[in-house]
Amino acid sequence: MNNYFVILAAGKGKRFNKGKSKQFFNYKNKEIIDHSVEKSLNSRLFKKIVVVSNELNQLKKKNYPQSVKIIKGGKERSDSSLIALKFIKKFKPSNVLIHDAARPDFSIKLLKKLISKLKNNKAVVPFIYSKDSIKYYSQNQLFNLNRKKVLLTQTPQAFKYKDLYSLSLKKKGKIPDESTLFIDNNYKVNFIKGENNNTKITFKEDVKSSKIFFGIGFDIHRLVKNKKLYLGGEQIPFHSGLQGHSDGDVILHAIVDAILGAQQKKDIGTYFPSNESKFKNIRSPKMLKPIIENLYKSNFLINNLDINLICQNPKVSKYRNRIINSISNLMNLDKNKINLKGKTVEKLGLIGKEKAIACEVIISIIKYD
Repeated sequence: MNNYFVILAAGKGKRFNKGKSKQFFNYKNKEIIDHSVEKSLNSRLFKKIVVVSNELNQLKKKNYPQSVKIIKGGKERSDSSLIALKFIKKFKPSNVLIHDAARPDFSIKLLKKLISKLKNNKAVVPFIYSKDSIKYYSQNQLFNLNRKKVLLTQTPQAFKYKDLYSLSLKKKGKIPDESTLFIDNNYKVNFIKGENNNTKITFKEDVKSSKIFFGIGFDIHRLVKNKKLYLGGEQIPFHSGLQGHSDGDVILHAIVDAILGAQQKKDIGTYFPSNESKFKNIRSPKMLKPIIENLYKSNFLINNLDINLICQNPKVSKYRNRIINSISNLMNLDKNKINLKGKTVEKLGLIGKEKAIACEVIISIIKYD
C-alpha cells in the first residue's frame, strides 16, 4: 500500500462566503474539511494524507494524527496540487489521489474502487451524467448537447504518481482538474461511475445547515374494566382499557408531548384541554395528526423515536410489530426510526397490579434552514 491522499483546501470560496473560508463551515455536525480527512483516515488506504491550505493555524488547532500533513498552498488550485506532489515525492509514492475539500460526501467505497482501477490504468476519474439539458454557446450560436456524452467529473481523482508529477511540471496556465493534464496530452483516462451524492459545495445554498432538538414525553392512565385498550393507535386485546377524557392512548399522548417539547410548544393539554367537551372521547390519532402536520410544515424531520411502554401486562413483545406499524402509518415515519421497549415494574404499585399503564418517549428532530 503506497497510496497518498491530497486534499486541496487553499481556496477562499468567495462565492460561498466572503468572510470565512468554505472548508471551515459546519456541515452535518462537523467542518466541511473534516469529512474528507476522517474518511481518508478511516479507509486505511493511505500512508499519508496531505492537506493543502493557506490557513495553517486554523488546521493545526485540530490535532490531526501524525499521518495527516498540513502544508501551505499556492495561489491557484493547480499550484497547490503541484506543491503537494513535490512534498510527497520524497516518500516515493506509487499512487496519489487528488481531492477537493469542497466535496465532503464521497464514500470510502469510491476510494477503494479508484485504487483498484489504478492497477491497470494511469488515471482513474469518477463521473456522473447531467440531470439537466445542456446547451453549448459558440460563435453566436446555441447547440444542444447529448447528455449521455457529457461527463461531469468529480474528485477524488486517482493517478499513477510519476505520470501526474511529470505532466504537472510541464503544465502552463490554470487547469480545472488534474485529469485535464492527461486529456490534453493524449493520455488515456479510465472514467468510472461516480456518486450522485458526491456534489461540490460552491454556494451557501448548497449547504442545508441543520439543528437537532430533543423532546421528552410522559403519560400515565388508570386501567378500567369494560373499555377498549388502545396503544399506539392500535386496539390491543386486554381485560381493561385506559381511563381518560380521550381514549387514553398513553403512547400517542407521550409522543405528542415529546414533539411539542422538542419544539418548545408547551404540552398536550394546551391544545386538547380535558375540560372542553368537544374533545370528550376523542381518538388519539386525531390529536396526533395536527401536531405531526405542523411539525413537517415547520421544516422539521424526525430522526428517531424511542418509546418505553411501562406495564405489567399486556406483553409488549407480543404486539410490538403491530404497534410500530401503526405509529409508522400515523406519523408517516419509516418504521426503522421507531423503537419500542417494554418495561415491567416487578409487580410494584398501580402498574404492577395491572391498574395503570405508563409510557415515556424521547424524540430527536432535525430542522433544516
